[in-house]
Amino acid sequence: MARKGCNDEDILKSLRKIEVHFHGGMNVASARRTAGISDKTYYHWWKRYGGIGRAKLSEFKALEKEKPSAQKILGELELDKLILKKALIIKSLGPKRRVEAANHYSCLAKAKQI
Repeated sequence: MARKGCNDEDILKSLRKIEVHFHGGMNVASARRTAGISDKTYYHWWKRYGGIGRAKLSEFKALEKEKPSAQKILGELELDKLILKKALIIKSLGPKRRVEAANHYSCLAKAKQI
């Protein structure tokens, strides 16, 4: 059976419709049936989108678009931190051990003259 894809706005409309029916005196099962969705779908949607307005949804989408670039920046910063930590270890050693440590850390092999 083919999946019927619903976009986020349609999901919010359906949840709002169910909420209006529920506050109008229907139980959740009847309100859900009038919207034409299953129990599993309703509770999945409610868990993800329950209590979110349209403004929050657009903010949520914007944050999801920013996430990959933020993860990339974080990865670069972690790498810089690691390199600086290794450089500090090498810097704190004596001259003979400094050369050995610089050879040990392949990413800092050029830093023998620190």
